[in-house]
Amino acid sequence: MREKTIFERIVAGELPCNKVLEDNDFLAFHDIHPRAPIHILAIPKKHFKDFQEFDPELMAKMTLFIQKLAVLLGLDKSGYRLISNCGKNSGQEVFHLHFHILGGFELPKDKAEQANPQALF
Repeated sequence: MREKTIFERIVAGELPCNKVLEDNDFLAFHDIHPRAPIHILAIPKKHFKDFQEFDPELMAKMTLFIQKLAVLLGLDKSGYRLISNCGKNSGQEVFHLHFHILGGFELPKDKAEQANPQALF
């Protein structure tokens, strides 16, 4: 049997999170290692290893959830970056599908500017 991911443990209430938005299918919470003034993780409550495993019909609902989250955070007007790493070579660390929503300032456009993101806020 596979060990639960940290996100499954959060969904199950076994670990705390700083919740921003939740519905029957999804949960959004603050990243514990933020890379921007606003850094939220949006996850499906049901486990999917990564984007390749995600149910396309559920993706439509997730799109609406993330759009609602952006409005709630005021990012729909100022802009945000939406990132989902897929697989080990992409840098995915937690193998439970998740989307990073980054915003709150003008995000750097190249890696040289991202050397120390904490210095930006």
